[in-house]
Amino acid sequence: MRVKSLILIFLCCTQFCFAQDSQKAKEKMAWFEDAKLGIFIHWGYYAVNGITESWSLYHKQISYENYMDQSKEFTAKNYDPEAWAKLFKEVGADYAVLTTKHHDGVALWDTNLSKLNVAKKTPADKDLVDPLVKAMRKNDLKVGLYYSLPDWSHPDYKVVFPRPDTRKNYSQKNQNNWPAWERFVYFYKNQIKELQDNYNPDLFWFDGDWEHSAEEWRAKSLKDSLLSRNPNVIVNSRLNQYGDYSTPEQGVPVVRPEGPWEFCMTMNDNWGYFPSDTNYKPASQIIRTFAEVIGSGGNLLLNIGPKPDGTIPQEQEYRLKELGKWIAKNNDAISGTKAGLPYGHFYGPTTLNKDNTKLYLFMLQDPKNYISLKGIQNKVKSIRVLGSREELDFERNGGAAWNNIPGILRISLPSEASLDKYVTVLEVKLDGELELYRGHGNAVELN
Repeated sequence: MRVKSLILIFLCCTQFCFAQDSQKAKEKMAWFEDAKLGIFIHWGYYAVNGITESWSLYHKQISYENYMDQSKEFTAKNYDPEAWAKLFKEVGADYAVLTTKHHDGVALWDTNLSKLNVAKKTPADKDLVDPLVKAMRKNDLKVGLYYSLPDWSHPDYKVVFPRPDTRKNYSQKNQNNWPAWERFVYFYKNQIKELQDNYNPDLFWFDGDWEHSAEEWRAKSLKDSLLSRNPNVIVNSRLNQYGDYSTPEQGVPVVRPEGPWEFCMTMNDNWGYFPSDTNYKPASQIIRTFAEVIGSGGNLLLNIGPKPDGTIPQEQEYRLKELGKWIAKNNDAISGTKAGLPYGHFYGPTTLNKDNTKLYLFMLQDPKNYISLKGIQNKVKSIRVLGSREELDFERNGGAAWNNIPGILRISLPSEASLDKYVTVLEVKLDGELELYRGHGNAVELN
């Protein structure tokens, strides 16, 4: 009997601890799930020649020596982190993620673990991470730091391309008797500790985890050490099984992902500054993608690739500002909302306010004849066009109220003047919390 009681107490304690941990995780992720928009910043040597970041080494499109020789023209002379942060805030972003070190091993801060950093190797001659972190915090933006787990310059990291002896760039005192991989793990974990000690980011965006297993990366111990220093730090999914949210890229998920997620996307076909790549997505596509992502409960992490001097290309700034103007106009449907209706109720993305009493419809196409909304059980109080004072007429058509089948809500078309040139948004105000009809339909036995 005593053993059974102890087992019962143990199970109760375990369940209580699990519930506490789940609640803490939920609270930690709250700002991220509310954020909607983040800015990804790919900035490094690769901007000098306008080549693929790091991967140009991997694919042997450039020699290691020539790649690193780009350092001479990486000046950051027009770098204005305050202007960057103000721009991000202006466009409606809540966080930004900076590539502190890509796979090439070049650090944007003055790391003590490697001489391969912009403070020691470039005319920039300073830490580029610190001023941006300070500017972001000043502008009430959450700080995300990208860090590549692989380091294709480290002498103890195996690569598939020709590489000279790089030991002179890495401090490895008293490590001669260690296995090579242990030296590398020590190195990368201590670089991450530097980043956390120096800048205490709200989010770590890891990359390259596919090159080794979670056990080889010591992923669990890394996550534990991050949380021991900051229990609220968030980690993306690229820490082999130990992330807090998923990170699809370049192709918008067709099926709504489970849990918190973020979609990262380039404006053209490259992450870094690549002046010969003029295949820019139009502002309309970026805005429509943003609507699709937030309608499925995710965030858009939209990429920019600054030039070597630190200026943001005009084509990218234009697209940011167009997105920002559209967000400001339709902010009621974005800020403080969550994923909207399941597929099938409306031909386009939707969001809901937090108390489920307002539904927002994103019209990706200009409507014809009327706008259709299906399966809404609630009485509708009003429908209006965001960014306009126009109220729209509506009526129910079909259905069988006595059989709990709501039919179609037919909404009149907005005037031409109320239509947005990108995506028009309607606010549907409901009488009470949203109630959806999710049945398959059946015979109406009594009329």
